Amino acid sequence: MHVLALLSAVFVVTFEQLVEWRYGPAGLLGLLLLAIGIKAERPSVSSAGAVLLALLVARPAL
Repeated sequence: MHVLALLSAVFVVTFEQLVEWRYGPAGLLGLLLLAIGIKAERPSVSSAGAVLLALLVARPAL
């Protein structure tokens, strides 16, 4: 059980670092809003986070 918790924590931290490196602070904010909205069962907060992440992913490359 401890190994599973450790692996999931490593995965979450790695994913957060990847999002911040690729999309900056706005990506981290979107991920945070999405996670908080899902955890608190607030669809408006999770939708705002999902929209922010979608806009960051869909932006045109310069």
